[in-house]
Amino acid sequence: MNRAVIILAGGLSKRFGEDKCLKELVGKPLVVHVLNRVANIADERVIVVGSEAQQNVFSHLPGLKAKVVVDKYKDSSPLVGALTGFETVRAELALLLPCDTAFVSTEVAVLLLDLCFGRSAAIPRWPNGYIEPLQAVYNVKRAIEAARIALKEGKREMSAMISHLRQVRYVSTLVLQQYDEKLTTFLNINTIEDWKRAEFMLKHTRK
Repeated sequence: MNRAVIILAGGLSKRFGEDKCLKELVGKPLVVHVLNRVANIADERVIVVGSEAQQNVFSHLPGLKAKVVVDKYKDSSPLVGALTGFETVRAELALLLPCDTAFVSTEVAVLLLDLCFGRSAAIPRWPNGYIEPLQAVYNVKRAIEAARIALKEGKREMSAMISHLRQVRYVSTLVLQQYDEKLTTFLNINTIEDWKRAEFMLKHTRK
């Protein structure tokens, strides 16, 4: 398949109050839910964490079939985590995800991978112009080059990397609704209230 999945798990989870990626949701750590939803669509699976201590904990999670790596650069940020992931994988295309999207849609992920063929990236975009750079697919080689330029400029935002990419395909969320009607694929778990909502949704789905 020559495709990779990169999950960013190095955030501080300040609003959540603890490492949300490890918080159990219906009996499994949140990051395992995310990984399980996309594990079969890629040859490589990488989880990027912020410290060796995190790496040790993640590496011992039962059922976690992924390589766990630590941010290579200082000043941890999504861009730094993304670049670490891009530099780790050997695949041509990589699906980038945060660790807190428990309802990430396999169908949406596959569509974005397909739409990235021949492009630098396939990035979801809402009708108001807001984009989802952390649930997008990137050409790995081009993304590495763009991310390095952004970091040299002293920038740490994903938008800085994207500004250096050419041939970016923006995919309307109106199109993605055909694959995920309620767009729960973009539901992030940032607070305890979000976690409770997600747990209710998962339990309800199982019935």
